[in-house]
Amino acid sequence: MRATESLTDRPVTRLPRPVVIGHRGAPAYRPEHTRASFELAVDLGADLIEPDVVLSRDGVLVVRHETELSLSTDVADHPEFADRRTTKVVDGELCTGWFTEDFAYAELRTLRAVERMPALRPLNTAYDGRFGILTLGEVVELARCRSTADRRVRVLAELKHAECTEAGRSMAGLVAEELRRLGADRADGDVVLQSFDPAVLRRLRALLGEDGPQLGQLVADLPAGDAMVTPAGLREVSTYAQVIGPSRERVLASAAAQALTGTPHLVEQAHAAELAVFCWTLRAENAFLPEHLRRGTAPDGLGDAVGDAMALLALGVDGLISDSPDHAVRARTAVTAQLV
Repeated sequence: MRATESLTDRPVTRLPRPVVIGHRGAPAYRPEHTRASFELAVDLGADLIEPDVVLSRDGVLVVRHETELSLSTDVADHPEFADRRTTKVVDGELCTGWFTEDFAYAELRTLRAVERMPALRPLNTAYDGRFGILTLGEVVELARCRSTADRRVRVLAELKHAECTEAGRSMAGLVAEELRRLGADRADGDVVLQSFDPAVLRRLRALLGEDGPQLGQLVADLPAGDAMVTPAGLREVSTYAQVIGPSRERVLASAAAQALTGTPHLVEQAHAAELAVFCWTLRAENAFLPEHLRRGTAPDGLGDAVGDAMALLALGVDGLISDSPDHAVRARTAVTAQLV
């Protein structure tokens, strides 16, 4: 964001101001994807809360980071499910564990959430076992209940592993049905949908129409994502989506390259293609920060997360997807103060 630009002068292709997105809630402080995590994210100032959505065996849209359950639930402690443990290929790699698509929704409801990264977030383990697995519909209702006349909370839902169910139902079709049921199937509704898979987003656009929910194209850091963030690739994304979602590393690398080449950086190119930019994922622990932002040597020590967020806001990003929404809110406040 240039020093001469005010938040009220942002181009029409941009949001009125940058938004803060609670990544799986506020998992820096509560186990991810739990009701407590989402509610705390709202309390800390998040404008949107971001659940990951996967499918149960019977086609229910449940909220988990991945289909594999052992890291984020107590499934291993349930002897009745011992025979469900199996090995599958996930994202091209072998993965052994318990998978949501092998459980009916009623069975998933018997599981309890646990902290997924206990070594880095040991305080969160105090909440292990207190919360169950939510559905997409429950997260949408939570956001609506926490909205007020002065502040609207929305849901940015990431669709993951969108293979068909055993009954042949696609995730895109199930999501479209659920959004219609919730009355959230319009562009001004409570839900924005995002995915790394352009085919899923195109299918959703076809199912829900041009006036359907806003869509976000996530961009992998792998070389396969490089073509998507070229000027031509961004124009192509703009034919079916309104948001591009690169990683913070990709955004910062593009800005560094600008100093050498003089070409517009990724955020500027995305705005030229009339796409907003939601950047993922900001985390405060030293383990996730570049060396110059770390404080101390402990991996679980907290670094300069506010400075990290301010650097991205200075480049003009429209949304920060953060594990600690309070840090992103503080950064936005600081950047706003510099511009007035």
